Amino acid sequence: MSIKALSATLSLPTGKKVTVQTGLYINGKFVPSADGAEKDLPIINPFTEEIITTVVGASVKDIDLAVAAARKAFQTTWGKNAAPTERAKLLNRFADLIERDQQELAELESVNSGKPVRFARDSDIADTIACLRYYAGFADKVQGKTIEVNDKSKFVFTKHDPIGVCGQIIPWNYPINMWSWKVAPALAVGCTIVMKPSENTPLTALKLCELAQEAGYPAGVLNCVPSLGSIGGAALSSHPGVDKVAFTGSTITGRKILEAAAKSNLKKVSLELGGKSPHLIFESADLEQAAHWAIFGITWNRRAGQDCTAGSRVYVQASIYDRFVQLLVKKAKEFVVGDPFDEKTAGGPVISKLQYDRVWGYIESGKKEGATVLVGGEKRQGKGYFVDPCIFTDIKPDMKIVKEEIFGPVLAVGKFTTEEARAIAIANDTTYGLAAGLHSSDAAQCLRVSGELQAGTVWINTYNILHNNVPFGGYKQSGIGRELGEYALSEYTTVKAVHWNFADKLEWPL
Repeated sequence: MSIKALSATLSLPTGKKVTVQTGLYINGKFVPSADGAEKDLPIINPFTEEIITTVVGASVKDIDLAVAAARKAFQTTWGKNAAPTERAKLLNRFADLIERDQQELAELESVNSGKPVRFARDSDIADTIACLRYYAGFADKVQGKTIEVNDKSKFVFTKHDPIGVCGQIIPWNYPINMWSWKVAPALAVGCTIVMKPSENTPLTALKLCELAQEAGYPAGVLNCVPSLGSIGGAALSSHPGVDKVAFTGSTITGRKILEAAAKSNLKKVSLELGGKSPHLIFESADLEQAAHWAIFGITWNRRAGQDCTAGSRVYVQASIYDRFVQLLVKKAKEFVVGDPFDEKTAGGPVISKLQYDRVWGYIESGKKEGATVLVGGEKRQGKGYFVDPCIFTDIKPDMKIVKEEIFGPVLAVGKFTTEEARAIAIANDTTYGLAAGLHSSDAAQCLRVSGELQAGTVWINTYNILHNNVPFGGYKQSGIGRELGEYALSEYTTVKAVHWNFADKLEWPL
């Protein structure tokens, strides 16, 4: 790897070389920290455990400059100054450029995050391209309505205005995908953005800034400030010049963001937070398929369970429990964990040593508290932050592996009797409510149970499959607001009611 000022040339395992910008992207330029107080952020490949480069970490002053650039753009070249057709054209052009560089972005994503290349390319980045194109179609469809009050004297209508400068804070588990979920609707309606990617995975976010330049976005519309959450995330959440914050991450951090937003300028907040999602297997289910989806549900994303919707609690009807558990173990053993650049690999490493230690801490806790390990639960030798799928049985409701979000491929399997109400009660016994799944061939049961599950997304005879035109978000402590679909547009707009009197005269004095 050769490094020059504010850029790095990385040698990828395929033999390709890719140059990435390592500075902050503010007002259309890659720049160093304004006050020289930046702390370089080491970027580690979780497969090799080696530092592949460093990027500039933003200071509070840098956040101020990025917000100012976004505000200026909103008031001059973007916001209400950019026609809907222009916003749509740029989003479509942006999507075309991402599609052009899809393989390179996938390899960069893999080196930075450990995600298998084929899934980064064919799932995350393909979905990102589709997301931008989906919201490009909405750019000229942000519509208000006329409201009848008295047609003979008054005309009332509503407008949906872009909310303004948006701080967007995204996690390390879907670096490109989460970027698109937030950027696409915001740009479609005319907002400007200060993006804070995770300090673990900023490389593709910085690469996308290069493509934003090439697409023709005016300076200041999209800014990118990699930094520690305690610096950049905190500064955006409390900044009086930010009109809205969108965050994906832990519930603990979400609470801090909500508090900071309330104490500063009562900015609008949307939160997509943690989960401890249940997966119910009823006796009428196609057991082979249900086992496929259950393993998919706990291994999805890098195929290492680093997913907020991970189906980490599976409850099986007693009459089929033994047979289903045998199938689960078989499917888990067939799951290939290894080199992310091998097209046969299904699962890569977890993101970091910190996350590796966290996941193994939960596995050891499960053993200590009396749960039985059926598969996995043994550390590999050699390099890479690998955690093979681990299945626990003989679980109890108060065990940490049952109650707490692990963010790793650790599955807790329990059983329920023939009482449907009992299965629903067990599934809902959590402070989270992001997602849930159920498998059954009984159509009436599917409708009954899905209606009672307390989750923002419920999958029936499938799991972890999302679509850009379907809203996503949580119940309870899994978040506030919705991403994706038409619903996401309301997160980036504010409604204005206009009352136009054309006939009534006010008598004076009163």
